[in-house]
Amino acid sequence: MAPNTLTLIFLLSLAVFSITNVTKGSDPDILTDFVAPPGSNSVDGTFFAFNGLRYIFDSDTPATFNVSKASMKEFPALNGQSVSYAVLRYPSGSVNPTHTHPRASELLFVVEGSLEVGFVDTTNKLYTRSLQLGDMFIFPKGLVHYQYNADAKNPATALSAFGSASAGTVSLPATLFNTSIDDTILATAFKTDVATIQTLKAGFAAKA
Repeated sequence: MAPNTLTLIFLLSLAVFSITNVTKGSDPDILTDFVAPPGSNSVDGTFFAFNGLRYIFDSDTPATFNVSKASMKEFPALNGQSVSYAVLRYPSGSVNPTHTHPRASELLFVVEGSLEVGFVDTTNKLYTRSLQLGDMFIFPKGLVHYQYNADAKNPATALSAFGSASAGTVSLPATLFNTSIDDTILATAFKTDVATIQTLKAGFAAKA
């Protein structure tokens, strides 16, 4: 896709998603127009601008799945505004592993390539869809989901909007196998043996 087209789609979707997520956001309401930085007596337009995603339109496709965020941590002006964004970049054959966002639903918009996506509800039913350029998909708040670029030749890019300034991300593989949860507990939970759990943990430790 031509860079100018990708940029235009990004900007248009940014405006639309901002309105949607501000009105549907789940963050606590604030009693002021915005939350100024601590200790600040005044702010100007610079505070409300964020340029941390400019490089995306001029950089090569990453070697592995990559996410660039514009959440409250990166963009403090979002505090109290119930909206944030992420740009997700998938080289061919890459996956955004199973994860959840505990504080927000996610509205994903494909702006380059194609994706296989899915989520699991609380009855363990799996919902999947093949998405093409211009398609959207909603991942309900707190449910386990994933995205996969099955195309063996072409990269994919998606924009995700969240109904929270700090949606949070809990990666299931990393949380389970790259933390200090006892091996015996994990082996019992997954109905396997400790050696298998240790092998899985070693793989995640090597990537850390």
